[in-house]
Amino acid sequence: MIAHHEVRLASSRDACRIAELSRQHVEKGLTWRWTPQRVLSRIRDPASNVPVIYEGGRPAAFGIMEYLSDEAHLLLLAVDDDHRRRGLGRSLVTWLESTAPAAGIGVIYLEARAGNFGARSFYRRLGYKEVGVEAGYYQGREAAVRLAKDLWVPV
Repeated sequence: MIAHHEVRLASSRDACRIAELSRQHVEKGLTWRWTPQRVLSRIRDPASNVPVIYEGGRPAAFGIMEYLSDEAHLLLLAVDDDHRRRGLGRSLVTWLESTAPAAGIGVIYLEARAGNFGARSFYRRLGYKEVGVEAGYYQGREAAVRLAKDLWVPV
C-alpha cells in the first residue's frame, strides 16, 4: 500500500536535517560532502529542487535534483530508517518527475552505489534503466551504477 505524503520544498531551516540524513544514509562510509552549507546552496539554487516530506515535525525524507538544459540529475534521495517502506521515497521521486516536463526535461539521470542493490531495485521498479557503471565514482572507493529514465517514453 502506498499512502499519500505531502511533499513540499525545503526551507533554509531544513538544511541541517537534510545534511544529517545524507551523512547517515547516502554518504555512509564516505567523507561527508553534503554539509549543511552545500545543502543550503541547493535549496537557494533556482536550477535545483529540494523537496522534503515531514513526519513528526521534521524532514523524514528528501531529494535534491538539479535541472540542466534538457535533462535533470537526481543528486541525492534519502529516507530515514524509521520511515522506510511507507512510500516516502516513491512520493518524492514521483513529485520530482512531475516537475521535470514543465522545465523541458526529458530524461532524469542518477547514480547509485554499485553494491546498493536495494536502491538499484527501487529505481528499477520506478522505471529507471541501468545505463552504465563508473568505477571509483564515490571518492575513488566505490563504483556507481548510472540509471536513467526517459520521461517521454511510457513505462
